[in-house]
Amino acid sequence: ENDCSWSISYWNIKGPSHSSRVSFMNLKHLLLLSINASIKAGKEIMNIYSTDFIVDNKKDDSPLTLADKKSNSIIELALKNTRIPYLSEEGKSITYEERKYWEYLWIIDPLDGTKEFVKRNGEFTVNIALIKNNNPIMGVIYVPCTNDLYFGLQELGAFKLNIDHYLKDINELLQI
Repeated sequence: ENDCSWSISYWNIKGPSHSSRVSFMNLKHLLLLSINASIKAGKEIMNIYSTDFIVDNKKDDSPLTLADKKSNSIIELALKNTRIPYLSEEGKSITYEERKYWEYLWIIDPLDGTKEFVKRNGEFTVNIALIKNNNPIMGVIYVPCTNDLYFGLQELGAFKLNIDHYLKDINELLQI
């Protein structure tokens, strides 16, 4: 099994307060990065799924598991070097006032369907989206139980495939 490279970084994103332009080629690399992050997170989720995991509750009384936390850590680590800020259900809270002028933003739900995960019914996903000026331009949804991957990129289209391995090259992704 190939381990994915987490070194894709520095896409001329200057941070939340600077305007920048991301080329279509860079978007394709960011898509590859987010797909590999979702697969890696999904594998960790499935490792925990097969154990007697503990269920905690968040402040809003929704469930929280080690799978939520580990998936979030994997995705945040993978996306950190893109220099694009992220908002995650399991991460720190960022006010709208702080983020309203960000040109780019990752939105992460590291384990969408924690209640289903706890019920062990297989109906949960890993979700990663890239937002530009308040509009989604890229999305990845990975279903760890079935290895189904849904992804879309503005100007490329939306796709579904079944995959359980990391991708080394964006062209490999587009030829599957």
